[in-house]
Amino acid sequence: MKNIGLTLILLLVMASCTQKTAVDLIVHNANIYTVDAAFSKAEAFAVKDGKFVAVGSENDILGLYTAPEVIDAQGQAVYPGFMDGHSHFSGYGENLVRWADLKDSRSYEEVIERLRVHDSLYPAEWLLGRGWDQNLWEPAEFPDNQRLAEAFPGRKVLLTRVDGHAVLVSQEVLEQAGIDAHWHQDGGMALVKDGRCTGVLLDNTADVAKALVPPMDREQRIQALLKAQENCLNAGLTSVTDAGLDIETIHLIDSLQEAGLLKIHVNAWINPDDETMDHFMGQGIIDKDRLTVRGVKIYADGALGSRGAKLLEPYSDAPETSGLILESDEFYRHVCQKALNNGYQVCCHAIGDGGAHHILDIYSEYLKGPNDLRWRIEHAQTIAEEDFARFGQYKVIPSVQTTHCTSDMDWAEERLGATRIKNAYAYQRLLQQNGWLVNGTDFPIEDISPIYTFYAAVARKHLDGTPAEGFQMENALTREQALRSITIWVAKGCFLEDRKGSIEVGKDADFVMLDRDIMTVDASELPQAKGVMTHVH
Repeated sequence: MKNIGLTLILLLVMASCTQKTAVDLIVHNANIYTVDAAFSKAEAFAVKDGKFVAVGSENDILGLYTAPEVIDAQGQAVYPGFMDGHSHFSGYGENLVRWADLKDSRSYEEVIERLRVHDSLYPAEWLLGRGWDQNLWEPAEFPDNQRLAEAFPGRKVLLTRVDGHAVLVSQEVLEQAGIDAHWHQDGGMALVKDGRCTGVLLDNTADVAKALVPPMDREQRIQALLKAQENCLNAGLTSVTDAGLDIETIHLIDSLQEAGLLKIHVNAWINPDDETMDHFMGQGIIDKDRLTVRGVKIYADGALGSRGAKLLEPYSDAPETSGLILESDEFYRHVCQKALNNGYQVCCHAIGDGGAHHILDIYSEYLKGPNDLRWRIEHAQTIAEEDFARFGQYKVIPSVQTTHCTSDMDWAEERLGATRIKNAYAYQRLLQQNGWLVNGTDFPIEDISPIYTFYAAVARKHLDGTPAEGFQMENALTREQALRSITIWVAKGCFLEDRKGSIEVGKDADFVMLDRDIMTVDASELPQAKGVMTHVH
């Protein structure tokens, strides 16, 4: 009897020792890229209360944990949730519900035909479209609004170029804006032909016309944000940076997140007007579960495609111009000082080597050597030779969009010339300055897909695999660098590396499962990779 009692006690002790810990979710039989500091791999993980609580081997996780939801990944690849380091999330949503899609149109006539279809489906006072690019047309010339007058007589038409820095508007819009052939504005331009305005407006002048478009109502804006979220999650994005927002939009995003309708994390940069800066900077850094507000967005110059990007020397294909600096030095210093005083990042759009050089000069007045302020230069498409080292000297973070390279590479040398092009889209050189960089899409300017971002970074080819040798491959990223650039380095770019960007214990349980392993498949297969699952904590 004594031996039976002792045996029961031993069995009870053994049972208590092997009792499993209850969690909410287990993923196992997976090929997991944790993207931790060692770039280690795992087979399984456990999630509880929206956090990773254990990451390790199949046997360990299944042996120690139990969950009501257990996912057998069947050997598929799992990565941290993809993060977009520079996008226009709110604007993308508005495009989905309000604007005609003109991307990849191969002629001005195709633009007109797409507008006719959109107008028949969504009639409105203003006929709006976005995405045209004259570089894809033959001849590659800016359009003229006389064709708009023929197709849409008496209508208010505003068509935004793919880069967002130029618009084509009808005569009715020019008249409402008060813009004619004699128009002059610092940081902007109205193109003139035969003594009249063609309707093409650049940068600050384009903004004058854009400001006339009536805003969406609240219900339309909610619909737009939720549609944008749907597409982001389908693409594997769990966090986005929205590059430049007003007070009302940020509060709307916050309210939808608080209501549980918007689950994607938004790193919102504020617009640089005093009302917006004072409103948010007065509250200090905002760091909620799904919303971060600690950056301010400014513009140094325009875009390369519309020749608004500021170059140190004139454009090779338009020697009469070298582009535009959009604001005064007093404005840049004012924003930088307010940001410095309040612990905010400055995130400056600078595409041309002149734009980047100018902003690095301004930054150098505030960033005195080594620092951890993480001020950024967005796009950094063309850099003067002497300026690469200044990214490291002042700890300025290059924030690039690798699909800009593949979109521009067929014509960029025409703009820059054979010598200057060598310092364009120089992602590897930029990465080496601080050991990391931020990557994104700039959607809706580029496709929303982080897979395309990854492919462009490592292959530097069009989706059809051309050119066969790639473009300036000395500046391609390795696959590890490319994966870090859309996960942990994006998180670091907005001070979230302790919460997001890798599959590690204590971090938000954001992850994506793909139908193939983008770290090992042939590069030609990368664009075909599809999401199997996107999980947001």
